[in-house]
Amino acid sequence: MTDTSAPAPEPAPVALPEPTTTRPQPGQLTFTAPRRGKPPRHLADFTPAERKAAVESLGHKGFRAKQLSTHYFERLEDDPEQMTDLPKGVRSDLAADLLPTLLTPIVERVADDGQTMKYAWRLHDGAIVESVLMRYPNRVTICISSQAGCGMNCPFCATGQAGLTRNLSAAEIVEQVVWAARALRRGELAGGGDEDREAPLRVSNVVFMGMGEALANYKSSIGAIRRLTDPAPDGLGMSARGITMSTVGLVPGIDKLTAEGIPVTLALSLHAPDDELRNELVPINTRWSVDEALDAAYRYYEATGRRVSIEYALIRDINDQGWRADLLGEKLARRGRGKGWVHVNPIPLNPTPGSKWTASRPGVEQNFVERLRAHGIPTTIRDTRGQDIDGACGQLAAATA
Repeated sequence: MTDTSAPAPEPAPVALPEPTTTRPQPGQLTFTAPRRGKPPRHLADFTPAERKAAVESLGHKGFRAKQLSTHYFERLEDDPEQMTDLPKGVRSDLAADLLPTLLTPIVERVADDGQTMKYAWRLHDGAIVESVLMRYPNRVTICISSQAGCGMNCPFCATGQAGLTRNLSAAEIVEQVVWAARALRRGELAGGGDEDREAPLRVSNVVFMGMGEALANYKSSIGAIRRLTDPAPDGLGMSARGITMSTVGLVPGIDKLTAEGIPVTLALSLHAPDDELRNELVPINTRWSVDEALDAAYRYYEATGRRVSIEYALIRDINDQGWRADLLGEKLARRGRGKGWVHVNPIPLNPTPGSKWTASRPGVEQNFVERLRAHGIPTTIRDTRGQDIDGACGQLAAATA
C-alpha cells in the first residue's frame, strides 16, 4: 500500500556493524546457524518453574519469580525502580540478572500515516534484526524476526540473500512483542480509523514473517510461542489463534509443530505450484517437494482444524501464468475440496535492491485470483504495508541506514 502522507524526514545515517555472514551461493541452504556468543539469559527464556529455580539460584525467595513475571509480562515494566513490591536493595540486581537489555533500537521508520512502524534492533553481539508494527481498524499486528538473516536463500527475498547470521533466543523473539506493547501504551502508533481510536491498545496478532525461517530455529520459536500464549502473569496471555507461523516448507518442522497441539495458524510460503520453478524460487523445494509440503500442511489442518494460509508472491512473467493458478487450484482442491482447509494469499512482489523481478500486472494478478476461485479456493490479495520504508514482506534485510 502506498503511503499518501507527507514523507517522513529521513533518519540520520546509523553506523551498522560490518557484515559477518558471507552471502550464500545460488540454491545454497543453511540449516545450522553459525556459532556466536549466547545472548544474556532472560526471564522469557524460562518456563515458570525454571524462573523460580533461577531466582533461587541467585539467593532470593522463589516467589520473586512470579513478581518479576508480573512486572514484565503483565505490567510491561522495564524500570526496576517501579517494581515497588520487590525489596529496594535487590530490584536492580534481579533486573540485571533476569531482565537484561536484549534489543537496542537503532532505527525507527514510519509509514502509512503513522500506522506502520519498522524497528531495527542491535542485539548483544552486534547482529541486527527488524520487526514491523502495523495498526488496522480492528487489530494490531507485529511481524517479528526469529533469526538474524535467513538460511533459506530465496532469490527474490532480501533477507534470504543476506545469509544467516544466527538464531535468536526465545527471549529475543518475545522482547520484540513486549517492546511493541510498550510502544502502543506510549501512543507511538497512529489509530487505524476513527472507529478504532478509543479501542484498547494491545498487540492482538503476531506473525513469524520477519527475518528468518522460524522452523529452522524450532526450539526458540516454540518457546516464544509458549511465552506469548501462557496466561498472564506467566506470559502475555495472547490467543494462539492470533499467532501465525510462516515457513517455506520444512516438512519435518511442520510435522513437529502439528504434534505440539498449539492452534496457531500455519502459513506456507509456496510461490510456485510446480517443482521445476519452485526449485529455483524456494531452494528448500530441492529437499521437500511441492506435494510433500502441501501434504504436511494438510496434515496440520487435519490435526488442528486450523485453516492453512498459502502465501504466493506474484512475480511478473515468472509464476503468475494462468496455468499455474489452475495447477495450484487443482492441487489444493484435490486434498480437501469443500472442507475450507486452505486460503491463498497472493502478494504482489515487493521490490528489493538489485532484483531482476517485479510485481505482476494488475490484470494478470486479478486473473490469477479468479482462476483460483474457480477451483473453489478462497483467495484474497494480501494488503502490503511499509513498502516505502523497506518494511514489507521480503524486504527486511537490516539495511536501514
